[in-house]
Amino acid sequence: MSGAPITIKSKAIESTRSSHTTEPTWVRVVLTVLALGIVAFILVSLLVVIFSEAFSSGWGGYVTALKDPDSIASIWVTITTAAVVVPLNTIFGICAAWVITKFEFWGKSLLITLIDLPFSVSPVISGLVFVLLFGREGYFGPYLKEHHLKIINTEIGVILATTFVTFPFVARELIALMQSQGSEEEQAALVLGANGWQIFTRITLPSIKWGLINGILICNARAMGEFGAVNVVAGILYTIPLQVDNFNSDNNMTAAFALSSLLAMLALVTLVVKKIVEFITERHAVQPE
Repeated sequence: MSGAPITIKSKAIESTRSSHTTEPTWVRVVLTVLALGIVAFILVSLLVVIFSEAFSSGWGGYVTALKDPDSIASIWVTITTAAVVVPLNTIFGICAAWVITKFEFWGKSLLITLIDLPFSVSPVISGLVFVLLFGREGYFGPYLKEHHLKIINTEIGVILATTFVTFPFVARELIALMQSQGSEEEQAALVLGANGWQIFTRITLPSIKWGLINGILICNARAMGEFGAVNVVAGILYTIPLQVDNFNSDNNMTAAFALSSLLAMLALVTLVVKKIVEFITERHAVQPE
């Protein structure tokens, strides 16, 4: 009996979908072919070019390019940055989503606006802001110099800039999900005597786990691929995108495309896992408990 309303709802949705597909068959075919053609031209051709150029000197040339000390250094900086940034943004995203969706407080709209701020500010501008704050002539520059601290042109600056650019992704994914789920289950658990930690670990976290994974994937992909903000604060440090640009400037195209292929593979893996997570999420949404 518990599955009946969901079955009826699913049928209603399918009926609604079918009612909106009244265009002639040839129109749907043309639009579908056009959409697939654009995707193939922009994405597939791009991937073909990247991997063909990366392996233009054969497997040996590809491996040699990745073993280049500059390549290894950029890979290490990128992985280290992502290893710090993604957990920080995950913790922030969970906390922000919990507070925004479960409580009413003064400044809630301001908090949501601040979370969306990196979406509206150019990454280059955000990097420049960090330079103005922590650079040698910046607002905190004299204090940092007095205490022999350095942020700009170090990995700390790269981490700060990347954190700012990527911190909305997990939060935004969870806020929308938790708002759609409501708080009835948490309130029922509270009435039954569960404490906050028990409510979070046994009710909230299991219900948001797929959305959380999705947000983490997007955050990680953006953290590893960020260029603008990092380019302003990195100095002599190079992440993978910066090293690709450096190799390109030196006309070392094999090494540039070899490193680019790593980011392309990361994007493909992220896309596949994201689609799997979305598929599982949709199945859990329509299946009866």
